[in-house]
Amino acid sequence: MSDVSVRLAHTADHLVVERLWLMFSHDMSEFRGLLPGPDGAFRGERLRAAFTDSDWAPYVAMIGDQPVGFVFVRGLSGPERVLNSFFVVRGARRSGVGLRMVREVVARHSGPWAVAFQDANTAAVRFWRRAATEIAGDAWSEERRPVPGRKDMPPDVWISFDTSVRSGG
Repeated sequence: MSDVSVRLAHTADHLVVERLWLMFSHDMSEFRGLLPGPDGAFRGERLRAAFTDSDWAPYVAMIGDQPVGFVFVRGLSGPERVLNSFFVVRGARRSGVGLRMVREVVARHSGPWAVAFQDANTAAVRFWRRAATEIAGDAWSEERRPVPGRKDMPPDVWISFDTSVRSGG
């Protein structure tokens, strides 16, 4: 989709991203077994951090004036950037929006990257392997790591790549 724009989210975008966050959290609850709190909202620590922590950057994706997704990056001052949260609304999925979002965000922060997802989320498995290959060629790795504080859950899948080095693929 050539009319997609990806930009750093500002304070004025918080409400829009918060609404997208609820959709993201709902989607993820299937894989994490999480339920909303008594107020109907899911935990929002990462949402808050994305807008208040200087080591984080929230991005929002738009088609015209319509929000279609977000990306949260953490670890901006560390040795590795982490694509912490990633969401595309269902109506825009499988249209190239997600790949465009990833490409544009990682291009703004050169260096080592990591992204986690769940094996049970088969669409994410396909998407992140494809994204890593498009961004880093064959120079990416995949490993499983335990979810901190959640021994009851299967490990997360982590893909790592480095945007400062491009290999053939």
